[in-house]
Amino acid sequence: MKQRSKEVDEKFCSDCGAVIKAKAEICPKCGVRQSAPPGALGSTAANGKSRVAAALFAFFLGSFGAHKFYLGQVGLGVLYLFFCWTFIPALISLIEFILFLTMSDEAFNQKYGNT
Repeated sequence: MKQRSKEVDEKFCSDCGAVIKAKAEICPKCGVRQSAPPGALGSTAANGKSRVAAALFAFFLGSFGAHKFYLGQVGLGVLYLFFCWTFIPALISLIEFILFLTMSDEAFNQKYGNT
């Protein structure tokens, strides 16, 4: 079986190696979701969680633990809610906001992708 080369607007499937369109999110041959290109703003983890969304939750609603609830860490979210009047969760969530923004997508997926 002769494998054809890919064109400029095509790429190889990350799972089966078939030639597919570069913008394809799912391989039509094997059905595997293709990972987003590195540095893409909308890349998500396997469970659908987004690093950018977690960062925005941490910045705007972090003192109430919204980012913890979003990431599936309900116990910590409740703890943030319980202590929100002390402004300590607001300070911690500001630090977590910066960490989310500086974290690579691979590190985010490894840490929060399986929850």
